[in-house]
Amino acid sequence: RARERRARFVGKNGACNVAHKNIREQGRFLQDVFTTLVDLKWPHTLLIFTMSFLCSWLLFGMVWWLIAFAHGDLDHSTRLQRDPAEGAAGSPAGFVPCVTSIHSFTSAFLFSIEVQVTIGFGGRMVTEECPAAILVLIVQNIVGLVINAIMLGCIFMKTSQAHRRAETLIFSKHAVIALREGKLCFMLRVGDLRKSMIISATIRMQVVKKTASLEGEVVPLNQIDIQMENPVGGNSIFLVSPLIIYHVIDKNSPLYDISPLNLHHHEDLEIIVILEGVVETTGITTQARTSYLADEILWGQRFVPIVAEEDGRYSVDYSKFGNTVKVPTPSCTARQLEEDKSIM
Repeated sequence: RARERRARFVGKNGACNVAHKNIREQGRFLQDVFTTLVDLKWPHTLLIFTMSFLCSWLLFGMVWWLIAFAHGDLDHSTRLQRDPAEGAAGSPAGFVPCVTSIHSFTSAFLFSIEVQVTIGFGGRMVTEECPAAILVLIVQNIVGLVINAIMLGCIFMKTSQAHRRAETLIFSKHAVIALREGKLCFMLRVGDLRKSMIISATIRMQVVKKTASLEGEVVPLNQIDIQMENPVGGNSIFLVSPLIIYHVIDKNSPLYDISPLNLHHHEDLEIIVILEGVVETTGITTQARTSYLADEILWGQRFVPIVAEEDGRYSVDYSKFGNTVKVPTPSCTARQLEEDKSIM
């Protein structure tokens, strides 16, 4: 019976397959409210965005209604509605309200909206009769500016998050193992679909597998860094066109004792590839991730060329981005290959 396939640590789209449970210190998320808002899903963000404005309008609408009630504006407004000839300019003779044309909570709520969003229809206005009303006007304007800054900043950050740029950074669906310069190499292809470049792009790779120490300690997700090579040299890459990134399987590699016969028996083997860089147009650091399980590694195959010179410029055919061809490759481990060379 075939063994059950292990769960991915990192998905093919770069999402981390980790669920955080039983977090007792939930209050830590409230210490960084802005990041918490940015991390929320869009429906929750839009709900908070709407409720923050609506609640502030209702709160200050209640405050304006209480000011009008305490000053007696509502009584005089009712009298004026019964007898319009009693006064002019919207108020009884000799009486100056705190806010003109406040007749009920509805009109107070409308005035609250006009104050906070600076609409100013002209039907209602604060007079110099009540210093408390002037103070509330100042406070509501400040609160409105703070809410605008936080919520609009949150919306901007969500629309310009770095992982959106990572959607156009692509990796080959499969990785391959084949000879290069006489050595077994683990190879994959990475490309950028946009013309705007990723500045200072670096790439690194890790092997994630279950290990046990000499003392019997079991590490379910042991992360082991392995050295990557690329045509440019080092970990920094110039990603103007798709590149084949490779790792030489030597004695320091976790893949040193893997052969094509036992490759697909390593259900706990997962190779994670991480590409990081700065977006040229926005200056924001972005990161793209993918992973390869044992059954996604093709032994004895090589990626086909996809860059060709046409009409004085280089053309990239992305329809062949993940295509591979079979090439002669020893069916042995890298250890056995080195031992055979040393004997010869």
